[in-house]
Amino acid sequence: MRAVQVTEFGGPEVLTPVELPDPEPGPGQTLIEVDRVGVNYADTHQAENSYLAPTRLPFVPGGEVVGRTADGRRVVALLNGGGGYAERAVADDAMTFAVPDGVDDLTALAMLVQGATAWVLLRKNAHLEPGESVVVHAAAGGVGTIAVQLAKAWGAGRVIAGASSDEKRALALELGADVVVDSRAADLTEALLTANGRRIDVVLDMVGGVTTDQSIAALAPFGRLAFYGMAGREQPKPVELRNLLGHSTTVTGMWLPHVFRLPGNVFGTALAELFDLALAGKIRAVPGGEYALSDARKAHEALRSRSTVGKLLLDPTK
Repeated sequence: MRAVQVTEFGGPEVLTPVELPDPEPGPGQTLIEVDRVGVNYADTHQAENSYLAPTRLPFVPGGEVVGRTADGRRVVALLNGGGGYAERAVADDAMTFAVPDGVDDLTALAMLVQGATAWVLLRKNAHLEPGESVVVHAAAGGVGTIAVQLAKAWGAGRVIAGASSDEKRALALELGADVVVDSRAADLTEALLTANGRRIDVVLDMVGGVTTDQSIAALAPFGRLAFYGMAGREQPKPVELRNLLGHSTTVTGMWLPHVFRLPGNVFGTALAELFDLALAGKIRAVPGGEYALSDARKAHEALRSRSTVGKLLLDPTK
């Protein structure tokens, strides 16, 4: 089968199109004929071995696919350890979910990782309450586009979207943000306070560096910053516990695989709710571009440049 393999760690240049044997499903696993592959920012970290979970060489990247099983079921699946950048993939049955009629491939993949991430951040990390203000950094990205819509659907009082270009800020407004700010502002704290008219209740941050530092400084009493990535590849300043007392603030982190350690079917609940909201027209996936499987390198280059919006896909037939 056609696939993309990494044999040495590095940037987009290490993504190499190859021919590999078909994967063999083991007990409790399903072979999926892949229709589309989802591309996530985490894939870029996996390729350079800077992801939270260490990676062994060689490997096929990609943690999510949508396609069909041998008996014709249309499914979307999370892949344990990668393997998605290929014509066929093997997924654990527990990580394989039926795609409802009316949900297209783009929406299925957008909701699987990025939608579920937004859901968990707002529900489990931030415990969003109606009327609260929410800042969504990287608001035009895969998680950000869903988070803006979810926050509005769940009754946020004011959604402030941070983005780096006029086009991205316009998209955030189209998706329901009440106001936008330039994420490159010299004083982001002041920009956020001005946009909201008061201190901020909730911040969703996957940028890191000064964005995180200045967002924490903008939090209201009992405000929460939920940290879920570091797209800027810069460490924020260490958080001193005594400084959290100044506004009774909370800084929390989230890595989606930990959701599967929670009691109950939290991930399944999140995905089902996201599919229902999409079918009802209350949230939508934003297409970010579709690349041939052989052009996976270009997809990673686009992601790392932070020039993309919405959800990026790979077509395994090309």
